[in-house]
Amino acid sequence: MGGTLRDIRDSTSNAAKIMHELGSSEVHNSLERIRETAMTAQSIIESLKDPAMVKNLENLRITAEAMQNMSMKVENMVKEIKQTGVIDEASTTIKSARKTIESAESNQNFAEMISAIREMLQSIGSLVEELKITIASSKRSGSIHITKQALDHTSAIYENIKDTES
Repeated sequence: MGGTLRDIRDSTSNAAKIMHELGSSEVHNSLERIRETAMTAQSIIESLKDPAMVKNLENLRITAEAMQNMSMKVENMVKEIKQTGVIDEASTTIKSARKTIESAESNQNFAEMISAIREMLQSIGSLVEELKITIASSKRSGSIHITKQALDHTSAIYENIKDTES
């Protein structure tokens, strides 16, 4: 029986120590911070349930998906353009134009210059035809707008060169 009383006394003593420690300012401050954190978390959860916030989050998700889809379409369009050789032909045409201009500046034979300009115009015509084909295939992938801009720029270059020849 003496052991039981000792156990009760020890338990009571331990309980008193725990109660004393729970009453300390450090424990009180820690519990207050935990309570404030829980209130903040609860406030955030409640604001996420607000219909306007739900709508905003859904709009963000839809926007992210649209951007990802557009990125994939642009990537596919660039691959298609590279596969058709349009970029290489445009580069060749630019080099030819540069050589023609340099040729004119160095006063080479005028007949050769006219011949080179004709070849360049034929190259540009072929490039325009290839761009039209690329546009037709791009309509299927939804990237027609970007290709149309490239075609417009190429046509403008063609018209400028044609006007300088006249």
